[in-house]
Amino acid sequence: MNMNIFEALREDHEIQRDLIDKLVNTSGKTDLRKNMFEKLKHELAIHADAEERHFYIPLIDADLTQEKARHSIAEHHEMDELVEKLEETDMDSSAWLTYMKQLAEKVEHHLDEEEQEVFQLAGKALTEKEKTELAQTYQKEIKEHR
Repeated sequence: MNMNIFEALREDHEIQRDLIDKLVNTSGKTDLRKNMFEKLKHELAIHADAEERHFYIPLIDADLTQEKARHSIAEHHEMDELVEKLEETDMDSSAWLTYMKQLAEKVEHHLDEEEQEVFQLAGKALTEKEKTELAQTYQKEIKEHR
């Protein structure tokens, strides 16, 4: 049975949630924190790119979902800015954890909003065939970059 785009995105959202939960509970300049942050950074980047291409761009074409799609893309940029702040901040400092918590909040808000609001609207805007095809193209791109 083929996955639809919502199931595919939700699967990756869980990876992000898991990494964020763990990262917020790390401390100091450890290899664990560094490796997990690199992993989260990579996950966020490949997910945002693939999601914009295979989910939000099709949704921008539909009146029903245009505004939500634009809002979500703007949130991706806000997350990028926080990731940049984290990269510029010493991992040992309390500021790093403050920014990490801000990023965690931003990502969690974004994922919840997507799953609770955007998915519902997108469910009406996309055909069943589109939902399956978008899942395939999205997953293919993720696999190439992961």
